[in-house]
Amino acid sequence: MTVTEYNDSVDQFSDNLYRFVLKNIKDSDKAKDIVQDTYLKFWEKKDSVDVKKIKPYLFTTAYHTLIDVVRREKKQGSFDDVKEESYSTKAEYSDLQEILHKAIEQLPEDQKAVILLRDYEGYAYDEIAEITKMTESQVKVYIFRGRKFLKNYLGSVEALI
Repeated sequence: MTVTEYNDSVDQFSDNLYRFVLKNIKDSDKAKDIVQDTYLKFWEKKDSVDVKKIKPYLFTTAYHTLIDVVRREKKQGSFDDVKEESYSTKAEYSDLQEILHKAIEQLPEDQKAVILLRDYEGYAYDEIAEITKMTESQVKVYIFRGRKFLKNYLGSVEALI
């Protein structure tokens, strides 16, 4: 891979990669660091990465870097400390995007990642499985459970509007 091809991949995929990471961790500085680490790892392995598989390689590397960061910083809490009110919205909002982001933040990391890859980035189940190193059936289960949680969290859309 040449420097020009590498730079083209940065121009082509960095925004999507940053958006994916930022949606998962909600910290722009950490998201920038993860994207930078991803491209550093890509540079180190640029000769072994197939040109047709640059995008999946970048998303896979970013996902694993993201998981490493989350695991390092994760503070384990008790499930009993979770308040039931935080799982439902009762107030009326006009900004559905804000409500959706708040709902997505409530998901476990694995479910959040696969839903973002599927619904925001448009990846197929097999591509998500390759990126996250899960089986395709695990991906489908996590997406189903995540969407079910989001449906329960959001209630009916008519009630929100």
